Amino acid sequence: MPRFTPLVDSLPSTVPFVGPETQERARSRAFTARLGANENIFGPSPMAVAAMEKAARDVWMYGDPENHDLKQALAHHHGIAAENIVIGEGIDGLLGYLCRLLIGPDDPVVTSDGAYPTFNFHVAGFGGTLHKVPYKGDREDPEGLIAKARETGAKLIYLANPDNPMGSWHPAETVQQMIDAVPEACLLVLDEAYVEFAPDGTAPALAPANPNVIRMRTFSKAYGMAGARVGYAIGHPDLIRAFDKIRNHFGMSRISQAGALAALADSGHLPRTRAAVEAARTEIARIAEANGLAPLPSATNFVTIDAGRDGAFARRLVAELIARDIFVRMPFVAPHDRCIRVSCGRPEDLAAFAEALPRALEAARASS
Repeated sequence: MPRFTPLVDSLPSTVPFVGPETQERARSRAFTARLGANENIFGPSPMAVAAMEKAARDVWMYGDPENHDLKQALAHHHGIAAENIVIGEGIDGLLGYLCRLLIGPDDPVVTSDGAYPTFNFHVAGFGGTLHKVPYKGDREDPEGLIAKARETGAKLIYLANPDNPMGSWHPAETVQQMIDAVPEACLLVLDEAYVEFAPDGTAPALAPANPNVIRMRTFSKAYGMAGARVGYAIGHPDLIRAFDKIRNHFGMSRISQAGALAALADSGHLPRTRAAVEAARTEIARIAEANGLAPLPSATNFVTIDAGRDGAFARRLVAELIARDIFVRMPFVAPHDRCIRVSCGRPEDLAAFAEALPRALEAARASS
């Protein structure tokens, strides 16, 4: 056997999410509706698809290790300098690099109890100590996170706005107050993966000269390119340069780079996607209410639905939906595990969900 480090040897052999493909192999059949992974089923810009098809002919070459063209385009798009941007293999990859840069054994890190679990896996993988703050209702608690960071001397604070798994959000004023309150030796990791779906006034103005915040964005959600794995972070140039010490310089696919560049240039596609997502959120809410369930307000491409009981019931409901070929997920931590989470889908996907939900609810209630 390989000689694992004591830290790695101590970690459980688990993953944050079991993929739908894994479940399909176990079930020996495909899902009718893939509504669990918060993917953008409405897809990427046709310009992005064409650019990726063209780039495939040159895939014998590595991608540009500097991501120069995409970085310049993002700088122009956001009105900031290219030196404030690092590009990586999705937000998940960038979170791993950030933890590698800043977190060592026993370093304190603050997050919300029940927030995006992949961040926690990165912290644990480098030996950090997680300190968790409960949600306040169905939203993360910025004041509580700041207080815990001061109490523990945290090196990192994680906040997603809008939030996964609840779909909730804070207005820009609240987030800016949190940024202003970050302790001097601490860094706020502001995960804005879903921000393009959020109402106007959700994201505070970019201020990349601030050394106490790093903003994470992605092409996986609104741009419909989850499989391409393109994310980027915006931060102070000294922090951004530090990524060059440890990142995989050839980690970005040439095809993904071309697709992201074209997606950014197609200014008309994003509004159409947002409109499709808004219509799907409305339909998911209607289906939930028609079955006596309570949809929560959402600023994302999914709707979290209060199933009305406890986590055990919600787990049965998810299992019954999966048994009926509808792939959905749910929050992991109480009291939010009373809910299920349904990604926005096409009319045919939501029709399948609408047909399966009453029977799944009946079966889940019968087994209570």
